[in-house]
Amino acid sequence: MAQEGSDHYRRAYAGHIARLAEIQDGRIEHAFASVPREAFLPPPPWTVISMGDATRTSEIADIYDNVLVAIDRERGINNGEPALHAAWIDVVSPQPGEMVIHVGAGTGYYTAILSLLVLPGGRVEAFEYEADLAAQASRNLGAYANVTVHAASAFGRALPKADVVYVNAGVLAPDVEWLRALNQGGRLIFPWQPHKGWGPALLVTRQASGFSAQPLMNVGFISCSGTTEKMSGAPLPTEADLAAVRSIWIRSDRSPDSHAVAVYDDVWFSSDESEG
Repeated sequence: MAQEGSDHYRRAYAGHIARLAEIQDGRIEHAFASVPREAFLPPPPWTVISMGDATRTSEIADIYDNVLVAIDRERGINNGEPALHAAWIDVVSPQPGEMVIHVGAGTGYYTAILSLLVLPGGRVEAFEYEADLAAQASRNLGAYANVTVHAASAFGRALPKADVVYVNAGVLAPDVEWLRALNQGGRLIFPWQPHKGWGPALLVTRQASGFSAQPLMNVGFISCSGTTEKMSGAPLPTEADLAAVRSIWIRSDRSPDSHAVAVYDDVWFSSDESEG
């Protein structure tokens, strides 16, 4: 009966999330309906967080809503807002047979959803810097044969070639290896947070001779652990600067010019369109 109850709530939840996120790809709703959220959470009672208010509950219906669910409140680690993730996943549009790199996999819930979307033939390489979370993710994802969990930082390391790089932790700038890993037409989405704790989600697409960039909604994510990127002395970008970004460049490929909005050690953001 408990499994039947979970299935019922999950189907209704998936439809609700799909409507909230206005997703275009029906496969995403099906993936949300297929993955049991409770299997990736601590045992009940759970702490659900909505509009900043936290509530303790053991009712499974309460986790099948557009709410955060705490994984470790002391560290500020949560299972993130489902509608936000559904919208991001819709934007990066993982397809059957594609390779996804998931940065900041946590305990693996959204990794599992991504893994279903690249079947048949696709894979997910999931990176989680926090060793305890990586261990939990490995256990939770044991039945997902197309997922490999790495208990390691995804910063500063050569990565396999990928069609999607999906980043679930705030960063000052994307790691240069994320850009290098993208196949032609590959998509990177990450929370760009040059101001502490907030900034736009940025969608980056590898073009023939550069990386186009599109700012999306403002978000706040816990900062990515294990990062090394630093800003190169210039003032912090303003909100107008953030909204103006249209491309990202690797500094070893192209030096910053008059269109530079923000310059970091290895990459820089430009208000000029990628050359395509």
